[in-house]
Amino acid sequence: MASSSSTYRSSSSSDGGNPSDSAVTVDERKRKRMLSNRESARRSRMRKQKHVDDLTAQINQLSSDNRQILTSLTVTSELYMKIQAENSVLTAQMAELSTRLESLNEIVDLVTTTNGGGVDQIDGCEFDDRTAGINCDGYYDDMMMSGVNHWGGSVYTNQPIMANDINMY
Repeated sequence: MASSSSTYRSSSSSDGGNPSDSAVTVDERKRKRMLSNRESARRSRMRKQKHVDDLTAQINQLSSDNRQILTSLTVTSELYMKIQAENSVLTAQMAELSTRLESLNEIVDLVTTTNGGGVDQIDGCEFDDRTAGINCDGYYDDMMMSGVNHWGGSVYTNQPIMANDINMY
């Protein structure tokens, strides 16, 4: 206000004109400045509201992303725990089967000994895999191949070991 009255005095003293015309000019300037300030404040409020709306939209998007990441993390953690449990079961089964295989190999080593001629002896009886099933006449005999030794197993030492008492996944 002090500047407007000083403007009024300086313009009236320098113009030497009518003081009422100067007052109208000052009032017009005040009114224009007030309208300009109102428009500037309105634009500032609009910018502020747009900024708040943008931040709200960003919060919503980040919250959605966060929920999606948490869901994915939960699913991944559950899958990891399931695989870890399955791995533990398989590791235990492998250890048990390795122990069984080692025991069976020890039994085979005790039962089967190799003499210098390349002929195996099973329980003190010579046995040559290349001549298994061939009788003394040199002909193939199915009856010899289906024979069972006295300790209840097949005479073939290379039969697969079946682990049917273990649940395999």
